[in-house]
Amino acid sequence: MKGIILAGGRGTRLYPATRVISKHLLPIHDKPMIYYSLSTLMLAQIREVLLISMPDDLPMYRRLLGDGSEYGLRLTYVEQPRAEGIAQAFVLARDFIGDSSVTLILGDNVFYGEGFGDKVRIATQHPDSASGATVFAYWVSNPGDFGVVEFAADGAALNIEEKPAKPRSNYAVTGLYVYDNDVVRIAAELKPSARGELEITDVNNAYLARGNLRVVRLGRGIAWLDTGTHQSLQSASEFVAAVQARQGLRIACLEEVAFRNGLIDGDALLASSRRYAGSEYGQYLQRIWESEVAHSSEHDG
Repeated sequence: MKGIILAGGRGTRLYPATRVISKHLLPIHDKPMIYYSLSTLMLAQIREVLLISMPDDLPMYRRLLGDGSEYGLRLTYVEQPRAEGIAQAFVLARDFIGDSSVTLILGDNVFYGEGFGDKVRIATQHPDSASGATVFAYWVSNPGDFGVVEFAADGAALNIEEKPAKPRSNYAVTGLYVYDNDVVRIAAELKPSARGELEITDVNNAYLARGNLRVVRLGRGIAWLDTGTHQSLQSASEFVAAVQARQGLRIACLEEVAFRNGLIDGDALLASSRRYAGSEYGQYLQRIWESEVAHSSEHDG
């Protein structure tokens, strides 16, 4: 299983804040937005990740994330010359995907909650992940702003409609998608929609039509935040700040996720803490090292 983060587009809804910087590099409280989507792929135990963004923005991502080795990942990059829809990601990533299955996450989506990592790991590691597709649905109050899933009485998905005027349910499809390798062919054969984009909803309906689209509903214990507007960006920051202040734990701390999943060792964690010396983020990493590594060494001695 490989992973793709789509961090393209111009972020025009956030102008003027995004005139000279990719919106996915804007902060959500104390970390760049891109950390949250990358941490989701890491929680799914995906190690090979492709980041897609606009040509002017890619150098900033490379400076921020490098080749991914600080987090135990293999991170590569591809340019998106023009934003032509979410499904364009699979056209641009054809060589990267190869003959693998793939998980795509939109760079402005934030997920958090008990059991969420398990749900994603099940979707990406289950034997069925090599055949068919899995999408995640979330109850929202404004379904007309999203792709909406219509369900039958037995809970089976009947249809997915993009931004319907009259939504047939309150379940929106989130920006996290798991596909078998056939998604490359499906995306390549898509025709642009009336708005000139390769629609991810058309990809999902192609899987639905042949009976192998799985829809996982995310319950109330999981938060899904779409940060594409000024208000939603502020709300996401307030949410992260409140949870972190209450628990003393950080959401989407890439080094912590990498360490706890065995992607980096204690030495690498300590090096990261020193890299961010003087910041609260660095102090947090130092505390993890002291409690998990230094303490264990003393006990073993």
